[in-house]
Amino acid sequence: MTYNRYALRFWQLFWGLGLYGFSMALMLRANLGLDPWDVLHQGLAPRMGLSFGMTVNLIGALVLLLWWPLKQRPGVGTIANILVIGTAVDLSLMLLPTPEGLWVRTAWLGAGIILNGIAGGAYIGAGMGPGPRDGLMTGLCRRTGWPVKWVRTAIEIGVLAIGWLLGGTVGVGTILYAATIGWIVHHALPFFRIAAPERPARA
Repeated sequence: MTYNRYALRFWQLFWGLGLYGFSMALMLRANLGLDPWDVLHQGLAPRMGLSFGMTVNLIGALVLLLWWPLKQRPGVGTIANILVIGTAVDLSLMLLPTPEGLWVRTAWLGAGIILNGIAGGAYIGAGMGPGPRDGLMTGLCRRTGWPVKWVRTAIEIGVLAIGWLLGGTVGVGTILYAATIGWIVHHALPFFRIAAPERPARA
């Protein structure tokens, strides 16, 4: 039973991360605005000479370094987040065509946001460690004593502003993502939450 539960958590973690990368590729192809972190990734990618996905992975690794002074501990899911999401984005971009027409682009944007929320609920529900960006937020909250809403807002506004100045795409998709993603993840998470196996009691 314990082995099966661990296997299920690993499976859910990895398909959730893969779907997360695919959803990001849909929003990129729609070209109607990205979430704040992806605005930053898009702005940095050409300046770093990297693909979008590899930029996502690299920034995730750099953010993870900020965990050390915050005394955060990464999990398996944290490392997988750094390796899988950006790779899935690049592979998806190779397969996805560029949509034509505003209605098609809008549909891709909507699908991307919905799938992003479902994927977030899946990999968070696996309970194998937060992503590097989420861990930065929770670490800052614990260290400063500030509420999540302030810390999350400050981080999102900061990366959005830097990404926009670097040429990242800000648009209606950015606003729509910010307004809906929390609601989608909130309602998706109960379907995917897997309790960690209980440790046997010590004699």
